[in-house]
Amino acid sequence: MKNGFRKAGLAAMVMAVGTLAACGGKDEAAPAARPVWVVQPQGDGTAPALAFPGEVRAREESPLSFRVGGKLVRRLVDAGARVEQGQLLAELDPADQALQAQAAQAQLAAADAELARAKGDLDRYAKLVDQQLVSRSAYDAQKAAYEAAAGQARAARAQRDVSRNQAGYTELRAPRAGVIASRQAEAGQVVAAGQTVFVMAADGGREVAIDLPEDRIRQFKVGDAAQVELWNTPGARLPGTIREIAAAADAQTRSFAARVALDGNAVDQVELGQSARVYLSQAAGDGSLRVPLSALQRGEDAAAAAVWVVRDGKALRVPVTAGTLGSETVPVRGGLRAGDWVVAAGGHLLREGEPVAPVDRDNRPVAAAAQPKAD
Repeated sequence: MKNGFRKAGLAAMVMAVGTLAACGGKDEAAPAARPVWVVQPQGDGTAPALAFPGEVRAREESPLSFRVGGKLVRRLVDAGARVEQGQLLAELDPADQALQAQAAQAQLAAADAELARAKGDLDRYAKLVDQQLVSRSAYDAQKAAYEAAAGQARAARAQRDVSRNQAGYTELRAPRAGVIASRQAEAGQVVAAGQTVFVMAADGGREVAIDLPEDRIRQFKVGDAAQVELWNTPGARLPGTIREIAAAADAQTRSFAARVALDGNAVDQVELGQSARVYLSQAAGDGSLRVPLSALQRGEDAAAAAVWVVRDGKALRVPVTAGTLGSETVPVRGGLRAGDWVVAAGGHLLREGEPVAPVDRDNRPVAAAAQPKAD
């Protein structure tokens, strides 16, 4: 009886061991791939583009003013009006200038009469000196009087011409076709010579006025390429180039004024006064690649740096040498390649060789990083 119980217990133990062995032989469930946000490093020796706010301006902006002073009696255009070359914009009261022109004409008539009298006297003295009825010194004195009268006549004629011109200066006309950008005087106002009445933006080139910071001014030069993004059309960038950079910084802002000229057909896509953002590339200078600050992790050595990259769908730690930290990115050199997909967030949770599911900023799968590369 005891032998029967022993056999039954032995059989149960064998079955239990067999069951455990069978369970231990099954494969463990594969761990789910961890989603990671990936980006590609910026290469070609360039750093991320810097953005500067600006305003669309005309290449030629002319302050228009009268060449003489007076009372503004008529203003024929307003801000925003399109004008053609030679079009009348405003008028001054012409009465004073007309009177000055009349006075100058009268002075010329008097000078011409004096010149005619001096010429007659000189002719008579010439005959008398030949007959030795007057002295040579008397003749010379009369000749000098004639030359003085001739000079006065020329001066009076020039003054008459100036007065006539000034009478015409009471009309302000557009020097070329364009748009009235602003108006700075109103009818009934007394304006001085040279005082700005209108600011006109001439047709033709359009530019974006920006300010470059003092600490980065040496990174840019005239002729550098730029991209312009209008505030009302985000994502659409227009080509341009830096046309000019001020030689000295502004005394208050300590920034350098610059103009970015729009290229080709881009001129027709902007309006004066629009707000814009100008993107300018900055040179990295050492041929390094740049990655987001969040991608930089501690290497196997506490003093070393590394980044996680996704290759063949797995996370791999790549040792790098980091440069000077920027506001958003950091230059790195080492085993990183320009075509790599770098883990920009969540790297501190990864393990070497761990399967990952790469996604972009909008949480869309990045197939190029997840698929193994063909040998």
